[in-house]
Amino acid sequence: MRLDKYLKVSRIIKRRTVANEACDAGKICVGGKPARASYDVKAGDVIEINLGSKPLKVKVLSVAEFVKKDEAEALYEVVS
Repeated sequence: MRLDKYLKVSRIIKRRTVANEACDAGKICVGGKPARASYDVKAGDVIEINLGSKPLKVKVLSVAEFVKKDEAEALYEVVS
């Protein structure tokens, strides 16, 4: 699944266009390297998001095309 779509489906970022723009601006890294919106997300990837004042680091646990709002947090784990 594309990185921008994963960020939207997992509800880490509210809109896919915002996720796409953040990738283009170099604000999102996967494995320590800036990632493009078309990056193919796999389970085990560590995504760093540098939006706002507090950076967020998450580990991908699973990838799913559609999830309910309550189940979205099961797709990732927050890593300090």
